[in-house]
Amino acid sequence: MKTQCRAEGQFGRREVSRRSLLAGGAALTAGALMTPRTSLAQPAERMRRVGWLSGTENVRPTLSDALRELGWIEGRNISFETRNAERQRERYAPMANDLVAAKVEIIIAVAPGAIRTAMQATSEIPIVMAWWGGPDLVEAGVIASYARPGGNVTGVDMLLSALDAKRLDVLHQAVPKATKIAVLIHGRQMFEPQMPAVREVARKAGLTLEMADTGDSASAYDGAFETIVRTQCQALLVMASPAFARDRKLIIERAARARVPAIYAAAWNAREGGLMSYGATALDLDRQVARQIDKILRGAKPGDLPVEQPSRYEMAINLATAKSLG
Repeated sequence: MKTQCRAEGQFGRREVSRRSLLAGGAALTAGALMTPRTSLAQPAERMRRVGWLSGTENVRPTLSDALRELGWIEGRNISFETRNAERQRERYAPMANDLVAAKVEIIIAVAPGAIRTAMQATSEIPIVMAWWGGPDLVEAGVIASYARPGGNVTGVDMLLSALDAKRLDVLHQAVPKATKIAVLIHGRQMFEPQMPAVREVARKAGLTLEMADTGDSASAYDGAFETIVRTQCQALLVMASPAFARDRKLIIERAARARVPAIYAAAWNAREGGLMSYGATALDLDRQVARQIDKILRGAKPGDLPVEQPSRYEMAINLATAKSLG
């Protein structure tokens, strides 16, 4: 019935004469001109200042989009104080202290190093993890529990250890003849928390792992891929990392040149020429982070907000790349 009434209303409007429309428009214009100017004024929205602490990237567009969906629009009612250490971990501490001195309302911290440094810098300003990628948060002493983290920290746990291990399993199923697998990392100490689960999958499948380390330099990819070729690795596991997300085009290009099938964390790698990916989507994860930020800006305490985990996963395969690799 509602559809029928709406159709009739639209039909009726089409039957109105052009003269009556013009007359109505003139009346509306006159009324608008007579309206006092003060009635058009809107109270300015309060600008909320949020800090961003990362070692490799600035505020992600997917996070900005997710916040916009919740009504937080950069430049209108939210602004970001961005601190990017650019892979120089010694810069974390002064940058975290800068954000505390700037009196931001929330610190969004990306990756374990930034999160732990932010925790050392403040026990009062809420910290939202975007995203934690290390060991169990309770065992690591970051939170009291996932349901009630306590303190000033909440956010999203990416389950990197479990997902990196799953990616190795998926890669083994896709390339079953590959028995020597390269693992791309940047710093052994940084990735060690994720490795036990990966090594266990390798042990059960009878695989040999070869660590290909780019260190802290983006220019070291050539050396890492020279290691992959020299040691005759037959496939490549690209560990989940914001640095590898940023440098994905370079990695995809090097993998194609080395003719080594590779698996990545995010689907954009497969869309851009990588063989395959498996993991949570960046937009879904950032929507979870945005919800945490939104709740805190509206008065919730971070210690009362459960730490979230990925709720959806996707697998992507680039068929053209698969065909080129045989």
